[in-house]
Amino acid sequence: MHDIENKPPMIEVVNVEKSYKTGDRQDLLVLQDIHFRLHENEIVAILGKSGSGKSTLLRILAGLVPPSSGTVNYRGKSVNGPVRGISMVFQNFALLPWLTVLQNVELGLEALGVGREERRERALKAIDTIGLDGFESAFPKELSGGMRQRVGFARALVVNPDILLMDEPFSALDVLTADNLKSDLLDIWQSKHTGINGIIFVTHNIEEAVLLADRIIIFNSNPGSIRGELKVTIPHPRSDLDPRFRNQIDRVYTLMTTQISAEQPDGVGHPPIDMGYRLPEASVEEITGLLETLNAPETNGKMDLPVVAETLMLDIDELFPLTELMEILHFAKVSKGDITITESGKAFVEASILERKKIFSECLKKYVPFARYVYDQLNRHPRHRALEENFLSLLEDYLTEKEAARVLSTVIEWGRYAELFAYDYNSGVLSLE
Repeated sequence: MHDIENKPPMIEVVNVEKSYKTGDRQDLLVLQDIHFRLHENEIVAILGKSGSGKSTLLRILAGLVPPSSGTVNYRGKSVNGPVRGISMVFQNFALLPWLTVLQNVELGLEALGVGREERRERALKAIDTIGLDGFESAFPKELSGGMRQRVGFARALVVNPDILLMDEPFSALDVLTADNLKSDLLDIWQSKHTGINGIIFVTHNIEEAVLLADRIIIFNSNPGSIRGELKVTIPHPRSDLDPRFRNQIDRVYTLMTTQISAEQPDGVGHPPIDMGYRLPEASVEEITGLLETLNAPETNGKMDLPVVAETLMLDIDELFPLTELMEILHFAKVSKGDITITESGKAFVEASILERKKIFSECLKKYVPFARYVYDQLNRHPRHRALEENFLSLLEDYLTEKEAARVLSTVIEWGRYAELFAYDYNSGVLSLE
């Protein structure tokens, strides 16, 4: 990367925060205290769970969304709107279905006022560069997902950007198509035929970040903030069979799981949570499956998280909510990229079906304040009943409507399993068992 840190940064993000108004409720803080730089000839991955504010940050960098506070500077100048030199590839292709491939690619040039002949020439060159030669007159509906995303890349490249921003550009594609497109993107980047001097991309795929990036910025959730970063110095092309590649993946998992555990003085479980905590979405079946895997004789109660992900075929959006809930319930401890079963987790997984329900019920009441609140309210009511709307209204004091509905639905599922309370879907009534 040739001492890139000694040159002025291409992009500098200083103390950026973003919050959204949620009606008459309190503001929802999405991003908090974001600082980082993009240097010349560098690919940076922003890695984190879905909903951690990564895409919001990318839109702020592109000038599509203003920050609530803080500044973004591009080549030393403040970004206050869309900037020439910064181009973006979206996750969902964002093509206009009534325009041909050529017309879709020409759109950006047309907005810049480029003449018809030059527009056509540059669009054809971009289409050729991205491997879609021969499909200029095709409409999006005629193309596969991978080809539609290539059109998205061509449209971003045709304006000769200095910086390319990509919002999970491979997540909607099948594995083989995504691998092919990643390889082609690296070839384009390394050939230097496009004039791109820096790339920032958002992902929740650890392998993808290690495969492509020179530097990985790891995000926390709720609100989105930078947990840490690490450099990837393996030369391209990189292979997932290379021990150095696996070592980098281990380092990412370690960085993603070290600091939270350090907050707990006793080193067991998860820091205490409050009533409005954005509880993870994970089912009892998933918890039981992972605990059984951990409790198997060959694992000795402890596993590397990358091995867990591979064994159970989970990505980080599935794995981390599951491990977070296990920590909240004190069934497991996560630290430095490893997960270890606790005595409580061992007791749960080795118990009978009825005993498991009792253990789960006690842990819900002890460690999940909102579940305890629902149970207490039902106990206090003369008929031991309440409408779910009452609890939803409470959650909306802390969370968006969508998140409040998800958290309530998740807690109802847990509570029904534990026989803490019953729920009538048709009437929306919760009642004591």
